[in-house]
Amino acid sequence: MTPPSVPGADARLALGAGIGCYLIWGFVPLAFQAMGRMGITPWEIVAHRTVWAVPVALAFVLAARQGRQVLGVFRNPRVLGWLTLSAVLIGGNWLLYIWAVNSGRMLETSLGYYINPLLAMAAGALVFRERIDRVGMAAIGLAAVGVIIQTVALGHLPVISLALALSFCGYAIVRKRVAADAQTGLLVECLLLAGPSLIYAVWLQRSGGGYFGAGLSATMWLLACGPLTATPLMLFAWAARRIPLSFMGFLQFMGPTIGFFIGISQGEAFTPVRAASFVFIWAGAGVYAWGAWRRSRMVQPQP
Repeated sequence: MTPPSVPGADARLALGAGIGCYLIWGFVPLAFQAMGRMGITPWEIVAHRTVWAVPVALAFVLAARQGRQVLGVFRNPRVLGWLTLSAVLIGGNWLLYIWAVNSGRMLETSLGYYINPLLAMAAGALVFRERIDRVGMAAIGLAAVGVIIQTVALGHLPVISLALALSFCGYAIVRKRVAADAQTGLLVECLLLAGPSLIYAVWLQRSGGGYFGAGLSATMWLLACGPLTATPLMLFAWAARRIPLSFMGFLQFMGPTIGFFIGISQGEAFTPVRAASFVFIWAGAGVYAWGAWRRSRMVQPQP
């Protein structure tokens, strides 16, 4: 189905970009696991992820002719401060996610990213005074029940899931407040993280613990961290401005769904109680997506 109110060719390209970004996000854990099996630690992966994302993000900025905007950010302490906070949040999110997928916790990461859009809805009401209708409340309520059941299944709060959802939600809130385009913000964040990351990577290499240059396969995987980081973010930003939120609402559940099936295929424990928690999470996600679709239909102009 072609998204409404968007010319057909542009709609197909935007929808393809949206699907592409979520496919990359869904399957990228396999790349992190491949690196983990080589002995590359999450810290080294994140370090190279930020360093090699810089040239890719720079290319996007130059293509969008936003070089002056980047310079303007570094002249504005307030905007730079907000982007420093967002960089810390996304860096922490990356580190936790990579550690989790390499520790046999794919199902917990999947749960976290199912929760994230529902948490974002609640944050929108609390931080930006956005209104939540009864459909939204039902979605949040179903997700809350799912988290409670997951707590029972695990014997403790799903800390990893909640930390991933909270860190990414916090990142989204900060970026919503920042007066900078997606390409500009990403480049500045990568530059802020690249300094300490480069120092760490160089120290690791000199101490003999680094894998960059240790073999063709490891080196190529570490170099690939850059485009694997920047490309889906740019695809997302491009698609989100061209197709309705309802379509992005449906698409954003692709990533955790792929992660869920990866976890199941790799033999992670999936007890009946844990299955029940996912049923409630899926129900909440479905209600959320249906509500977003319904709202988009209500605001479509009549022919």
